[in-house]
Amino acid sequence: MPARGTRLPLLGPCFHLQNDIEPVERRGVGGSSRLRFTHRGNLFLRRRDLVTGTAALSALGSPLLGGLVRPAAAADAPLPPPTGAFTEDTVRQIARQMARSGYRAPRQDLPTQVDKLTFDQYRSITYRADRALWHGDNLFFDVEFFPRGFLYRPRIDIYEVRDGQSAPVAYNPDLFEYGDQQLRVTDDLGFAGLRLRAPINAPGQMEEFCVFLGASYFRAVAKGQNYGLSARGFADGTGDPRGEEFALFRAFWLEKPQPGVASVVIHALLDSPSVTGAFRFTIRPGDMTVFDVQSYLYPRTTISESGVAPLTGMFYFDRNDHSRVDDWRPAAHDSEGLQIWTGGGQQLWRPLVNPVDVRFSAFSDTAPRGFGLMQRKRSFHDFEDLALNYEKRPSLWIEPIGDWGPGSVDLVEIPTPNEVNDNIVSFWRPKDGLRPGQEYPFTYRMFWGWDTPEPTPLARIGATYVGSVTDDKAARFFAIDFSGGSLASKPADTHFHLIPHASAGTIRNVVVEPNPSIQGWRSTFEFVPGDAKAADLQCVLADDSGPVSEQWVYRWNA
Repeated sequence: MPARGTRLPLLGPCFHLQNDIEPVERRGVGGSSRLRFTHRGNLFLRRRDLVTGTAALSALGSPLLGGLVRPAAAADAPLPPPTGAFTEDTVRQIARQMARSGYRAPRQDLPTQVDKLTFDQYRSITYRADRALWHGDNLFFDVEFFPRGFLYRPRIDIYEVRDGQSAPVAYNPDLFEYGDQQLRVTDDLGFAGLRLRAPINAPGQMEEFCVFLGASYFRAVAKGQNYGLSARGFADGTGDPRGEEFALFRAFWLEKPQPGVASVVIHALLDSPSVTGAFRFTIRPGDMTVFDVQSYLYPRTTISESGVAPLTGMFYFDRNDHSRVDDWRPAAHDSEGLQIWTGGGQQLWRPLVNPVDVRFSAFSDTAPRGFGLMQRKRSFHDFEDLALNYEKRPSLWIEPIGDWGPGSVDLVEIPTPNEVNDNIVSFWRPKDGLRPGQEYPFTYRMFWGWDTPEPTPLARIGATYVGSVTDDKAARFFAIDFSGGSLASKPADTHFHLIPHASAGTIRNVVVEPNPSIQGWRSTFEFVPGDAKAADLQCVLADDSGPVSEQWVYRWNA
């Protein structure tokens, strides 16, 4: 873990949009490799390796070791034993009790044979489908488990809940098949995580659709999708040069569903040096896979850089940010933009970038309606990648339930030299942070799918293009496409215009014209920065009655 250092300074004063939301941009100084390391840990796997591996390891795109946290005072501590009787409050009671004492890390020691597994050795250990939990019980779900080893050393306790009674899921080395029999050891190793399976794509065909593996990471897909971005239980200090703390889901309780029920409930216990937490996930796979999340956080220390409902993905390049990437494809990313629906009714779209330095953005708000890392490009020709199929990666939308009060939707963009590293993080940061001795409930719904769960009457931004201006090398050319919403129902003679704004420099030569290929409109303009080294740009498409599109917000850096 890198040594703690100076906090990143503000690049300049925050600027105010012409509404009630306020983005604040910060930029790292002195390079970014150290920060990228603190975010990603030691996981530098090639995504093409993951494609050719088992479906189980498709979840390896962004998990972190449970041990990648600031040092704990002690280790090898068993959890408070769960009683046979299990109620909705059991995990909450355990988390509350643990928060009153110091952090003690779970065991990570392994027998010699599996102590230093390579990636190929780890993926050669596969779970036997006929030994899945609930296999043969005629249920909509079954559960398989991951072995410990490689990057996944902590032992994760897993329990099954039946009829209100909790019992451990017993480990047995014969639950797995081994490409190399020398990797089969008889020790009671326990598990590293779990995967859920269901007939998500075809009746009667059990397929993996959700994985919990590594720190507090988990990911899911909807029908017809491939794995992409991930979620986490909690984030603390993301992008901070002092180092990020990665909490761990160190125990799970799986409620056995009833026959014919297409939802499953999983309880999870979160633990780290700074916080404990109790999570209840009600998971419903389908055309859109939905998680209902009830969480309770119990800080051990004051947490000023807390991240609730964090999302993690990869953005390498797209047409708005391609100048530093020599790649034949038109784009490569899990997500292309941050979308926010504010408590005041604004709808914002922020295209992602792969920055030169670490970049922080904070969109202040009160009681947000929703936010998410979204993938809007859905054609193969948007990416031209036969192996990675970025057009099938899920968007992930967070819908807060109840009033989350004041805070900000934060966005951290970290430089990456390739598409291996997950370099994009977004989360909700409560304004006043978290304090020890308090309980902080956060309830929200997660939508893994192709788009937001609700349509909007506003036109949406389909693409952002950025390039040079032929006769003025100091200027930048922007093209923004708008489509959908109420545009199709507008009279043919409707006059559309763009309302642009720049915090520095000048916007000139604004043009709005039809774009028949998307049944929408395209606006182009030139941005002349002058002496500015950075500028916040924004615009909205409007007609004579007012704005008709979501608001485009963009950070330009020299």
